Amino acid sequence: MALLATCATVLGLTALAGPQAAAAAGCKVDYTVTNQWQGGFQAAVKITNLGDTVTGWKLGFAMPDAGQKLVQGWNATWSQSGSAVTAVGADWNRTLATGATADVGFTGTFTGANPKPTAFTLNGVACTGSTEEPPPTPGDGTPVDVNGQLHVCGVHLCNQYDRPIQLRGMSTHGIQWFSKCYNNASLDALAKDWKSDLFRIAMYVQEDGYETDPAGFTGRVNSLVDMAESRGMYAVIDFHTLTPGDPNYNLDRAKTFFASVAARNADKKNVIYEIANEPNGVSWAAVKSYAEQVIPVIRAADPDAVIIVGTRGWSSLGVSDGSNESEVIDNPVNATNIMYAFHFYAASHKDNYRAAVSRAATQLPLFVSEFGTVTATGGGAVDRVSSTAWLDLLDQLKISYANWTYSDANEGSAAFKPGTCNGGDYSGSGVLTESGALLKSRISTADNFPTN
Repeated sequence: MALLATCATVLGLTALAGPQAAAAAGCKVDYTVTNQWQGGFQAAVKITNLGDTVTGWKLGFAMPDAGQKLVQGWNATWSQSGSAVTAVGADWNRTLATGATADVGFTGTFTGANPKPTAFTLNGVACTGSTEEPPPTPGDGTPVDVNGQLHVCGVHLCNQYDRPIQLRGMSTHGIQWFSKCYNNASLDALAKDWKSDLFRIAMYVQEDGYETDPAGFTGRVNSLVDMAESRGMYAVIDFHTLTPGDPNYNLDRAKTFFASVAARNADKKNVIYEIANEPNGVSWAAVKSYAEQVIPVIRAADPDAVIIVGTRGWSSLGVSDGSNESEVIDNPVNATNIMYAFHFYAASHKDNYRAAVSRAATQLPLFVSEFGTVTATGGGAVDRVSSTAWLDLLDQLKISYANWTYSDANEGSAAFKPGTCNGGDYSGSGVLTESGALLKSRISTADNFPTN
């Protein structure tokens, strides 16, 4: 079968054991399926060292489908953990001189499709087939690399080039319940496989959340911010107020929390603050008063970051309370560099909600910091028609969004099937729910971040 992949390092190869020469500067991997039968296949993998001699090598790649499993290999020590496959050189082929090759291979099983891996690493460094490091271009970096510090310009979220952009990503569920879902493997999948631009960190205040352990929850939020930053994703710090619905109930807690996280993260370019998740049962005037007391606390430490302000009626611009966007337009929060939250659940909120967003987007900077493909309860069947209509509208208006939820909760809104977070595989299609598959297909399409 046809050659699948060539790869090369842009950094040196590090030996796993024993003496080694200077670090190699490149490698090439040829992956060929040499035989395939019902439910099984055989693959040949040829590794070519294009750089200096290296002693001790470890090849790594990921099976692109959850149904693919390694059975046995040869000419190396093979292993698989989740989707990750590794092959460690044997005693007799562990040294690769410049231009030398190692021919290894394995047999495997598969269910459904049998796609080929497309990315390889040698001793942890990605391979592309040459010893030359390609010149960097703005579009090749992570979302944070390309866009830098964000700000509001007019009704849009804009990047460091003063150009409107749209961020697309996922929200956690309550980190007090689903902490096991947020680890290096799951965030790697979100950044690399989903190609997500942002990661919303939903820190409940009540419901066994922040109020039970302020220091512990603050530390966990900061840790997740760092994990998003290291992967080039923006992080939305969500002060997830829900019950009681009046954010002023938590005013003192909000001031304490945001003073802490803003001071700690002020130098980061990837942080966005969401100061009240879903105000409900309360007037817009009360929500506005809360915002105008919390925003200065953040600004005292972090004057540049974008801040998202929740709106009345569970962040519906008042629509769920029988009002509309005019109450915010006529009486905006007295602050700059802010956006207004809009939340929806596609099976419950349809044409009249979309109409409100279309009208409001001409006068207010909007950020859909939470939405679901199902009903407002978070459960039920995925409404693909309404979800697609919503996503198309948000794309058209360049409104950023985070989907609820990147979790394995036993509800229709979850991206992963129940039990997924007990294992290590977050990349395969087999772990996704219908909602997860739909969102991944939308989020993973190429971003269009303007740079001039």
